[in-house]
Amino acid sequence: MKAGKRVRHLLRYREIAMALARNGFGYMVHELGFPDSVPFIGRGRNTPVKTRGERIRLILEELGPTYVKLGQIASTRPDLIPADIVAELEKLQDKVPPFPYEQSAAIIEEELGGKIGELFLRFEAVPMAAASIGQVHEAELKDGTRVAVKVQRPDIEKMVRTDLDILAELARIAEDRLEWAKNYRVREIVEEIAKVLLAELDYNAEARNGERFAAQCKRPGSVTIPKVYWDYCTRRVLTMEFISGIKLSDTDRLVRAGIDRKMLANRIASVIFHQILVEGFFHGDPHPGNLLVLTGGDLAMLDFGMVGRLSPEMKQHFASMVIALRNQNTRGILRAISAMGIVPDDVKEAKLRQDVDDLREKYYNVPLSQVSIGEAVNDLFRVAFRHHIVIPPEMTLVGKALLTMEGVVTALDPDISIFDIAEPYGHLLLRDRFNLAKVFRRWADNIPDYLDLLSDVPKSLKVLSSLMKKGKVQVEVTAPELNTILGRLDRISNRVSFSIVLLSFSIIMMGLIIGSSMGHQQSVLWDFPVVEIGLGIAGLLVLWLIYAIFRSGRF
Repeated sequence: MKAGKRVRHLLRYREIAMALARNGFGYMVHELGFPDSVPFIGRGRNTPVKTRGERIRLILEELGPTYVKLGQIASTRPDLIPADIVAELEKLQDKVPPFPYEQSAAIIEEELGGKIGELFLRFEAVPMAAASIGQVHEAELKDGTRVAVKVQRPDIEKMVRTDLDILAELARIAEDRLEWAKNYRVREIVEEIAKVLLAELDYNAEARNGERFAAQCKRPGSVTIPKVYWDYCTRRVLTMEFISGIKLSDTDRLVRAGIDRKMLANRIASVIFHQILVEGFFHGDPHPGNLLVLTGGDLAMLDFGMVGRLSPEMKQHFASMVIALRNQNTRGILRAISAMGIVPDDVKEAKLRQDVDDLREKYYNVPLSQVSIGEAVNDLFRVAFRHHIVIPPEMTLVGKALLTMEGVVTALDPDISIFDIAEPYGHLLLRDRFNLAKVFRRWADNIPDYLDLLSDVPKSLKVLSSLMKKGKVQVEVTAPELNTILGRLDRISNRVSFSIVLLSFSIIMMGLIIGSSMGHQQSVLWDFPVVEIGLGIAGLLVLWLIYAIFRSGRF
């Protein structure tokens, strides 16, 4: 490790240790074995009585913008993080002071290769908004086009990567040393959060997301998506069309503009369900700041740093789960969860079914208008967490997006029924699933794979035959209580063999008796009374067989 990087790591380790100590987690510094070179003053004294979720939130806020963003992303994973911690992480606010205009201008000039005055007709020095990753300035291009320019914070990527390196190392140590860390799959949590956060650092990816949303919103009356100006975009600078409108939280302006709030709520919910269940590409954070109402009541959507993607299979599974939730069908819910996640071999199915039944009882006889589909979905994911069922991150982001969307639409229309809006999309997907034309098309798409598989069969058989000839193929079959089963089979085969021998002996004796009676001669062989002796032996064998059957207790 380079000297400069090592110094950054040590300084950050010290900040983390101090934050842990001040919030009642000083013992973890010793348990995690922080480097000896990290100064540390103790375990923390006079810590106020707070829940573990509150203390974790305070630590993240103390450690700065990167950790706030990490906490916000972590709040989207109720399948990996306990509910009480998720509830606190959702309170994290992504509001930080803006950085100076001089730094913002320097980054833009470095990235776009020109002076601010050459690139823009007008550029506002005071940012419109500031967040943990970057801030947004209003500007005008040389042709007078009004734009919003997002600029990444100075050295934020270096800071994030340093923090992620440290978190990955601490997660590895925690799972090696602490049982609870292994149970909560801490390394997996860190890896998922790191993946999302690093993606948000690439503004080119956000620009591509925006263009994809614009492409799927071309139908009349759809959502307005700001245009991307690629000549003014890089990994650290994003320039998009400036859109002005009414914030959803500004109730007075909505009333003055004559906006029908019930219709607006229905439209927002329909847009999100269309994105999730039809397009399979959806906005991951549809909070009021990312939604605007335009003149005439049209809807605009902003900020595409966090998006979700669902495969056709996942869309079908989610639709099945929504309908099963709507019908309070435990078996259907379990089927959908199993199809969406990785169910461990040792899952206790009876306990899982009981937990789902308990959850169903929570919503039993509750009017659908009072049921939160986002909360219900997240409740199911928490059940999955308890049973160590791994739900894909894209599905948990669905739960987070729905919960955020419901908060927005119920503020506009408290009587809205989210289930009633979602159900037609679910039925549409299920009908599409059994559409014969599409089924045959899916089969046809798989034909090349099947042909490749068939073409590989002769070669595979040849390799297998060669290995068998060389004695390199070993087949090992194991089964519980295999020795007991084989012992029983052995006894059964012995008894069958004994019965066959007894039957054969009886047939021979019957032949001798019939032959002697027809010939009017005594059945004497070498001066022995064969029939009499044979009948005696047969009688003894029959008696022994009857005794053995009664003794076994399986008559």
